This record gives sequence, C-alpha cells and structure tokens, in this order.
Amino acid sequence: MFWAFWTTKRVTLPGPRIVIPKLTKSRHSNDGLCPLLMLWLYRILFLPGLLVAAPAYAWRMRRRGGYRENFHHRFGAHDGLPAKRPGVRRIWLQAVSVGEMLAIAPLIEALVKTDGVEIYLTTTTSTGYALAVERYRELTVGIGYFPLDSWIFSQRAWRRIEPDLVILTEGERWPEHIHQAAKRRVPVVCINARLSDRSFRRMQAFGPASRLMLEGITRLLPCSAQDAARFAELGFPAERMTTTGNIKLDVAIPLLDWARREKLREELGLPAGLVLMGSSTWPGEESALVEALREARAAGLQVSLLVVPRHAERRGELERSLQETGLRFHFRSKGNAPGEVDVAVADTTGELRSLLQLADVVFVGKSLPPHTEGQTPVEAAALEKPILFGPGMGNFRLIARDLLARRAAIGVADPAELATVAVELLRDEARRNELAAAAGQWRRDNAGALGRTLEAIREELLALNRSEGS
Repeated sequence: MFWAFWTTKRVTLPGPRIVIPKLTKSRHSNDGLCPLLMLWLYRILFLPGLLVAAPAYAWRMRRRGGYRENFHHRFGAHDGLPAKRPGVRRIWLQAVSVGEMLAIAPLIEALVKTDGVEIYLTTTTSTGYALAVERYRELTVGIGYFPLDSWIFSQRAWRRIEPDLVILTEGERWPEHIHQAAKRRVPVVCINARLSDRSFRRMQAFGPASRLMLEGITRLLPCSAQDAARFAELGFPAERMTTTGNIKLDVAIPLLDWARREKLREELGLPAGLVLMGSSTWPGEESALVEALREARAAGLQVSLLVVPRHAERRGELERSLQETGLRFHFRSKGNAPGEVDVAVADTTGELRSLLQLADVVFVGKSLPPHTEGQTPVEAAALEKPILFGPGMGNFRLIARDLLARRAAIGVADPAELATVAVELLRDEARRNELAAAAGQWRRDNAGALGRTLEAIREELLALNRSEGS
C-alpha cells in the first residue's frame, strides 16, 4: 500500500523563519521512500521526460503563438531585474494563466501599496504573459515566464530573482522550485490551493510524489473545506493550513455602460435580440450551442450565438465547422464584423468579463461529455447571469454543487438537454431573472477570501521581519 497520510513534525531552521512540515511514515504505509530520494529521482527523470515531450510542447507553443518573447526565461535566464532595495521584501508570485492573472489583481495592488514589498511576477502561458505585461507592468519589478522545473534552470532563476517570499496559486506545486525555497529558507505560501479529482487520485496512489510536492510548503491556503480535507489526508499538517475561500469570488468586474455594450455588440456583429453565450468552450461544445441556436430560432426567438473558445488557436477548426452550418459568422481576431452575423466567435484574450455582459444565458464550457473538468462559472455568477453547465465540473465541483443547490444555475446532461433548457430560458425572462438574482446573492455570500489571504501573507512577512530583528 502506498503512502496515504503522514503525521507531522515541525523543524525550525536558523535564519529567517520557515517551518518545513516533516512528513513521517504512518502505520498504514510500507513504502519507505524518502523525499530526498524522490527529489533525486525527479531530477534524473525530468530532462529525459522533457526531451520526450518536447515535440508536442513545441507544436502547442506554435499553435498558440506569442512564446518567442523572453523564451530564455524558461531556462532560468531571468534578466533585467533591479537590485533589491534595503527594507523591501521581494515576492516571487507565480500565476499559471489568464484566469489566475485576473484573480490576483487586487492581491498585487494591496501588497504593493500597503506592505512595503516588490513583486516579480511569472506565468506559464503566452496569453497569461501578455495579460501580465498589459496590466501589471507598473506594479511589479519585472514579469517573466516560470522556468522549467529542472534543477539547473530553477537554481539559475533563483540566483537571479532572489526572492524573500514565494507565492504559488491554485494547483502550482513544483518540486524543484519548492526545494530551492527550502534550501534558502524562503517561505512558500500556496494561495487558492486546490486539488482536482484527478490530482487527488494520483497523489493518493503514489504517496512519495505527494510528499515531494508538499514538503517545503510553509503555508497552505485551501480555497474550500474539501480541498483542505484532501491536503490533510495527504499528510499536510492542519496547523499550517487556513481555509480562506476562493479569491476569484472577490473579483471586481468593471461594468460596461449601455453605450459601450452597444458598441461591443456592433463590433462583434450581434444583431438586436437575445444572446446565448458559450464561455470558455472546448471541442464539441460549439456544435452543441449551434444546435441550441437553431432550436431557439425554430421556436420563434430572436437570438444569436456568442462563442468564446477556451483556446484561441482552435480558430481554424472552428471556422471549418461553422462553414458547414450555413450560418453567418465572424471571428473577432479579424477585426470588426462587416455586418450582422448569426454566430460571433471571440477568439481573443482577456475580454471574457466584458463579453459576458452581453449575454442573456451563459453556458460554461469544458463540462459536456467527454469533458469532465469544467471552466469557472464565477465571473458569470458575479455578473448575475443565468448559468448552464454540463455534468463535468470536476475542477469546480463544490462551486457547481452550491450554485445548483441555491438555484443559481441549471445542470444539463448532454447537448440535447442543453438545447432544450437554453430555449426554455431564452423564452422565460422571469426565470432568467430568478437565476441571475440567486447567482449574485451566492457570490456576495461567499466573498471575503481576498482579505483572509492577505492576512495570511502578511503574517509570513511579519515573521520574516521578526526573524531578522531577533
């Protein structure tokens, strides 16, 4: 039987305070692999694994584009950072992609303005990088790509960035990165921490790997009670966890006035009438939404479709699919629509929050079979939109369950039910208003995660200051 959970001991090292949870073998385990051995195994296998994955990785980068700028950061060559200033703490904040980049905005603003810190911000995707440069250039001392988690590359990045505190978001837990922090006695705080169903099963099945990813984390801030329970089962000490809630629920979305909404509709080619929207859709879901559009129109409704694909590089695939429908369509990446269309495809980055404001009914993507993980419904709820999603909401299971329980969203089993329910909602304004009001109330009831997260980070900063002063 693999390692299922561990008891914990606290080990205090000299220098700036960082308490590393020491995960020890439980009576339920007969696997004696230690974290140091696992780390060396990880190091030995990482580069061969990277070489095997390189062709697929290169193809993906080429499809998505935008990876050439500062590509050397992937190998730890982070350059151009200013010298550290006396009395100012440098935080290395890693946010993987666009969703996390948007969520951390109030966190960055609060830390920079009130806590005497400077932030070096890294991301993983080209879209996340572009958004970071656009929004946070003035708030940070630099923006880069997160290095490949190889011993050589990670160590090089650490020598150049020299952080005093590391913050990781959501599912970001890189063994070498965390080891480099522990080696330098730098605290690591994981915010909005979560474990998907798939990640939890894998970490349960192979306990030593979970030890490798959890040992060295100073403070863990799970975004739900379920996530906290899962981390505890994997051996992380409860006294080093604080369940803060999801900072994405504290999102402040700038509202468009009537004139800007109408201008955006015109740019997209959306005619007067209702708008059915697919938010962060994945393959197969666009076709299901087109069928829903056809059924709505067959029912006599004046409605158009707005599709926001999760990955803009799928535009070629989507264009071929739409050509077969006979419907008028336009891709936002090609500029303003020349006239009215049946289907508008917003294949751009960073506009989802604005586009949601045009919708009368929102379907949340990556949730219809065969997809199982789901995309976030939080922004749609925050904007008080009627929400639909399929059964595959694994990454947002608790949020989806809560929305359903509070009658703030409707679950659909398959494309046929999506079409049926979408038509019913588009026909029934009163029902849409009920769903919208419930979604808005759900969001207000679950706010406050940002404040709790900031409090935990500030506690770690104060501990650093006390340690240096003693």
